[in-house]
Amino acid sequence: MKGQTNTFSKLAAKQLRKTMTEAEQRLWHRLRGQQLDVKFRRQHPFENYVLDFVCLERRLVIEVDGAQHVGNQDDENRTAKLNQAGFTVLRFWNNEVLNETDVVVQAIWNALNPSPPQPSP
Repeated sequence: MKGQTNTFSKLAAKQLRKTMTEAEQRLWHRLRGQQLDVKFRRQHPFENYVLDFVCLERRLVIEVDGAQHVGNQDDENRTAKLNQAGFTVLRFWNNEVLNETDVVVQAIWNALNPSPPQPSP
């Protein structure tokens, strides 16, 4: 997304790629290499933010949050701004990714491949 990031975000993203949390590493192992039939980027800069994971093609952002995010108003503002920019945001807790990886990956798959509406009986 050329022209939509600042220099700080680019530098922060580069550093965050080197210091991913265990939960981020586990999820990246399942998202990389188009395993879900789409390309994901990790620690991707967008405006003043660094997105944990993003599929630009489908405009899907995945955030993996730790305890520091409990009740964080900044997260709500960030999600609203990303929604306004046309992204769908999925948020998962670190412990969800670590303990229920398959469930998290299934939720991401479902977001990427929504079921068509079913006709009424």
